[in-house]
Amino acid sequence: MDFLDVIFSRKSVRSFQDKTISNDILQQILEAGRLAPSWQNKQCWHFIVIKNKEKRKQLALQSGLIGTVNFFIKDAPIIIVACASPIKSGMMNNQNYYLVDTAIAFQQMMLTAWNFGIGSCWLGAFNEGKVKKNLAIPEEMKVVAISPFGYPKNKDGFYAKAVKTFAKSKKRKELSEIISYEKWS
Repeated sequence: MDFLDVIFSRKSVRSFQDKTISNDILQQILEAGRLAPSWQNKQCWHFIVIKNKEKRKQLALQSGLIGTVNFFIKDAPIIIVACASPIKSGMMNNQNYYLVDTAIAFQQMMLTAWNFGIGSCWLGAFNEGKVKKNLAIPEEMKVVAISPFGYPKNKDGFYAKAVKTFAKSKKRKELSEIISYEKWS
């Protein structure tokens, strides 16, 4: 896919085909994250790749901020949990760069996946304590985001449609609402 096609067509995917992602493609997705820029090149991130079906189901059942809201992730062939070490990163202008760095890396992974026709969905609504316990994540690490990765179904299921409506996923602000030139206006 052309780079701009990847950017302009990427969307959150919540309904997945029962189709495996090859190890070659997975390695390219992970490599895209590894090569992302970071504050003073600290690379404070760590990604947990979950392929095991029972482990995916367990995480889906136990990760929700409210009940099993993230249950749909069990249907993706891969779930990636993005973690970071605030200690191994830095702070500037009251900004914790572990969040920025991990977000950049995860976004690069999501765009690379989309280039191969693999969908993802950035999840921020999760119970960090439960996720850390479930995956044996060290206390000093922060869970920044979770995403399922998989080939999208041709048609969204009921849950995916409901969440898109609730999240207003299709409504994007106009450039004039988010861009100023020369000064804030």
